[in-house]
Amino acid sequence: MADVMVMKEIEDTALRLGLDLSTLDLDSIRLPPGENCGIVSDDDEVYQEDNLEFESGFGNIIVVDSLPVVPKEKFEKLEGVVRKIYSQIGVIKEDGLWMPVDPETDKTLGYCFIEYNTPQEAELAKEKTHGYKLDRAHIFCVSMFDDFDRFMKVPNEWALPETKPYAPGENLQHWLTDAKARDQFVIRAGSDTEVLWNDARHLKPDPVYKRAFWTESFVQWSPLGTYLATVHRQGAAVWGGSSSFNRLMRYAHPQVKLIDFSPGEKYLVTYSSNEPSNPRDANRVVINIFDVRTGKVMRDFKGSADDFAVGGAGGVTGVSWPVFKWSGGRDDKYFARMGKNVLSVYETETFSLVDKKSLKVENIMDFCWSPTDPIIALFVPEMGGGNQPARVSLIQVPSKEELRQKNLFSVSDCKIYWQSNGDYLAVNVERYTKTKKSTYTGFELFRIKERDIPIEVLELENKNDKIIAFAWEPKGHRFVVIHGDNPKPDVSIYSMRTGQNSRVSKLTTLKGKQANALFWSPAGRYIVLAGLKGFNGQLEFYNVDELETMATAEHFMATDIEWDPTGRYVATAVTSVHEMENGFNIWSFNGKHLYRILKDHFFQFLWRPRPPSFLSPEKEEEIAKNLKKYSKKYEAEDQDVSLLLSEQERDKRRMLKEDWDKWIHEWKRIHEEESLHRQKLRDGEASDEEEEYEAKDIEVEEVIDVSEEVLHLEYGQE
Repeated sequence: MADVMVMKEIEDTALRLGLDLSTLDLDSIRLPPGENCGIVSDDDEVYQEDNLEFESGFGNIIVVDSLPVVPKEKFEKLEGVVRKIYSQIGVIKEDGLWMPVDPETDKTLGYCFIEYNTPQEAELAKEKTHGYKLDRAHIFCVSMFDDFDRFMKVPNEWALPETKPYAPGENLQHWLTDAKARDQFVIRAGSDTEVLWNDARHLKPDPVYKRAFWTESFVQWSPLGTYLATVHRQGAAVWGGSSSFNRLMRYAHPQVKLIDFSPGEKYLVTYSSNEPSNPRDANRVVINIFDVRTGKVMRDFKGSADDFAVGGAGGVTGVSWPVFKWSGGRDDKYFARMGKNVLSVYETETFSLVDKKSLKVENIMDFCWSPTDPIIALFVPEMGGGNQPARVSLIQVPSKEELRQKNLFSVSDCKIYWQSNGDYLAVNVERYTKTKKSTYTGFELFRIKERDIPIEVLELENKNDKIIAFAWEPKGHRFVVIHGDNPKPDVSIYSMRTGQNSRVSKLTTLKGKQANALFWSPAGRYIVLAGLKGFNGQLEFYNVDELETMATAEHFMATDIEWDPTGRYVATAVTSVHEMENGFNIWSFNGKHLYRILKDHFFQFLWRPRPPSFLSPEKEEEIAKNLKKYSKKYEAEDQDVSLLLSEQERDKRRMLKEDWDKWIHEWKRIHEEESLHRQKLRDGEASDEEEEYEAKDIEVEEVIDVSEEVLHLEYGQE
C-alpha cells in the first residue's frame, strides 16, 4: 500500500511538471555523492536492521566453518557428530544448532551456528575447537558471531589516520617534590574515594582529590606509587598525578575481580572467574597480562579454577592469588606459576616459557622469588610415606641450575620468608614428633650472598611453641618472632650477625606480650607489636636498637596497621568489618598519637608507595652521620609550625573565653531584670543571698482521700 502511495505522488508530480514517465530511465538517475534527498534506500534499511540486531548481542553464538558438505541423507549423522563435539564444552540451547542447507543442491553449506547458554561457554568452545582436525580435508575454523559486526564495520577504502598534536601530560612523579616532604594516602568510605596528604605537622589530613563511585570494589596503588588502579565491571583502569588524577589507561576485562602489578609497574595482571551453566563444572577463569602503558594484552591464560588452584586456597573460589609471582627487581623480566608437578617460568621478552618447557618438580607445594635476584626458593613435601624426604631448593633462572638444597624430615608444614634485600632466607619448618601426635617448630636460615650458601638451624627454647608471626627487618639483618600460646605469647628478637660473629644470636625475649602481629618500619630499627582481632587493638612501639619500649597505646578494635613508606608515621584503622568506631588514627614512629578521623562505612586505607631512593648507600650513610646539619632547616620549619599551632590554640582559647564572658554577661542581665519578680515571690524580701535565710522543716498534713464503708455484723457478734 505504501508503494502505491509513493508511486501516485511521483505520477502527480510528473504531471504537474509536464514530464512523461514512460520516456524516463529511472535506473539511470544518480544522486550526488553523500546526498539522498530524504529518501532512505533499501540498503540503509538493511544496515539499520543489522545494527539493531548486532546491538542486542550474540556473544553466546559461534560459527563453525570448514564442515563437510553432505547431502540430505547424511545431514542427521553430521549434526550428531558436531553436537557430540560441542556439547562436551557447554550446554547447547534447545534448537541451538543450525546447519544451513543450499535450497538448489539440497546439501549443507559447510558451516553451522551453535548457540550456548553463556558467552563464556561460547568463548571456551572457540578456544578449544578452532583448528580442530575432523579429518584430513576438514579443519574447523571457529569464529564468534559478534566478530562479523566488527568485520562489517571495516571501511572499503583505507583512510590515513588523523595525526593528533602531542600534548605533554602531567609529571606522574610530581607529588614526590612536595615542599613539606609529605606522603599521600588513599581512603575509601561509603561511595567516596579520597586521596589526601598526611599533614602531621598541622595534625590533620590535607585533601588532594575526591571522587564518588570512583571504583566498584577496591583501589590499589602500583608498587612504586606511580598509578592508582580502580576496578569496574568492564575492566580495570589506572589513574595518575599529584592533584588531578587523570585516567591514563583502561584495560578491558569483563567481571574482573582481582588485579596485581609487576614490581616495576610494566605489567598489570587481571583475573576473572565465571560460574558455568552446569553446576558440576568448575568455574571458568580468565587471566590477562596487560602492558600498563599501552593497554595491550601481552598474554592471556584461560581454564577452569582447578587449573589455577595448585599450591594454596587463598584468593577467590579456591584460586591462590597472585597466581603469577614476579621475579625480584624492577626489570620485570620473569614471572612464574605452579602447575601439577611443574613450575612454569615465563620471560617477558616473548611471554613464552623459558627454554620452551616447564621445570618438572614432583609434588611442588610452594615457591617464592628472591626480592632482588632471579632466584626461586621452592618447597616439596615428603613423598612415598616418608621414604623420600621433603626439601627446600634454590633454583637460578634462566639456567634452572639448583644452587642449594636442604632435605627435611618428618615435615608437617613449611613457610618461606625472604629478607627484602635477598641476603637471607628463613624457612619455618613444622615437624612431627616421633609419636606423630604433635609437632614442634624450628628455622632453617640460608645466607644467600655468602659462599656455598651456608645454612644454620635455629630452634626455640621451647620447641613446642607455636609460631604466631615472623618478619625480617627491612634492609637489615634482624628478625622478630612471636611465639607461644595466646593470650600472652613471647616476642623474641634475633640477629644474623653480632659484632664479628656471623652466627645467628638472640638479642632479647619480651615475655607475655598482648601481640599477635608485628610490623617493621620500612627503614628498620622500629617495630610495632600489635594485638589485633581478639586483643582489641593493643599497640606497643619498640626500639630494636635500644631494646626498649617507646610507648604503649590502644586503638580499640583496630583491623589494619600500615607504616608510611618513609617510616615516620603509622596508620591504624578500623574498617567496616566492625559496625562501630570506623576510621583511622595517625601516630608518630615513637607512638605519639597525632590525629584521628572517623568515617562511616570505612573500607580501605593505603599509603602511596615511594620509589627507591636514587642516593647511593654511601650517600645515605653520609647523610645519617651529618643529620644535625641537614635537620636544621626542618627544625626551623617545625618551630614555625609549632608557633603557628600555639597561636591557633591561643586564638581558640581566647574565643572560648570571650564566648564564656558573653554568656555570663547575658545571664547577669537577665538576673537583674528578674529581681523584682523574685522579690515579689519572697513576700517583699529584697535580698538574693542565701545566707540571710533560715531553713526550717515544716510538717504539713494533708488529707489525700476519705472513704466510708459499712460493716455488717452477724447475730451474736459484738
